[in-house]
Amino acid sequence: MIHQHLIHYDSAILSGKPIVIGTRISVEFILKLHKNGWTRIQIFESYPQLTEQALKAIFSYPSTKDMN
Repeated sequence: MIHQHLIHYDSAILSGKPIVIGTRISVEFILKLHKNGWTRIQIFESYPQLTEQALKAIFSYPSTKDMN
């Protein structure tokens, strides 16, 4: 699973929400941007610390079905 090496959660960071390792960017936040019409290019331009692999991990993260 691609997300195992790129997505992490820790109760001390963002109340335990899954985040991209090395950032404080949550999976939920990026998915909401995408849901609101942001393209991959817009996400990369606004959050250059994200990689293509990180974005793939976010979109494949299994708990995303629980997102409100």
